[in-house]
Amino acid sequence: MKLLLVEDDRTIAAGLDYSLKNEGYETRVCSSFADAKAAIERERFDLLLLDVTLPDGSGFDLCRLSRLKNAAPVIFLTACDEEVSIVMGLDMGADDYITKPFRVRELLCRIRTVLRRAGGSSPAPGVLERCGLTVNLAQAKVTKNGSEIILTALEYRLLLALLNHEGQTLTRNQLLEEIWDVAGDFVNDNTLTVYVKRLRDKIEDDPQDPKIIRTVRGLGYRVGRD
Repeated sequence: MKLLLVEDDRTIAAGLDYSLKNEGYETRVCSSFADAKAAIERERFDLLLLDVTLPDGSGFDLCRLSRLKNAAPVIFLTACDEEVSIVMGLDMGADDYITKPFRVRELLCRIRTVLRRAGGSSPAPGVLERCGLTVNLAQAKVTKNGSEIILTALEYRLLLALLNHEGQTLTRNQLLEEIWDVAGDFVNDNTLTVYVKRLRDKIEDDPQDPKIIRTVRGLGYRVGRD
């Protein structure tokens, strides 16, 4: 399921992006009306999460634009809880409306409810599916083609860091911050290379020609989405 998240507060957006991906959703994050408008015109989404107040426009206008393109359900995210704004959003076809601050679990519950009403399907809770891999987050279990892949704690943390940022290039420093001192192990820039190699040996069909974990020379690593 592909979700569009439009939120101009980058801290909130990053937290929601992380939580949604951990639930198995594919997310596209935009921080402005212009970027969101381009995404709506170019891509298909199963659900839209729209901040009402944006630096260069309104989430209400994005909702109207989306209704012209497809029938994807819409949930408004806003700090404004005035009745007139809520009614306006619902009258224009929004499926739900949640005011900030809100609990992530509440939002996830509302997303599942809206998707069920719209006839869509939510990913299994606690399951992450990326690049042919299935990760059971509750059991910390990784499988590929039905076979379990045994990973160390560091390898598992490294894999999650990459999968949760599918399509994004992560620098070596960003990855080190994600896996630093897991299970009491010391990790530095040199050992990171070793762990990437070990992970590739376990998850790639051909570790010498990796298709899942790509090296971006001079920058770092990226998973998926050429």
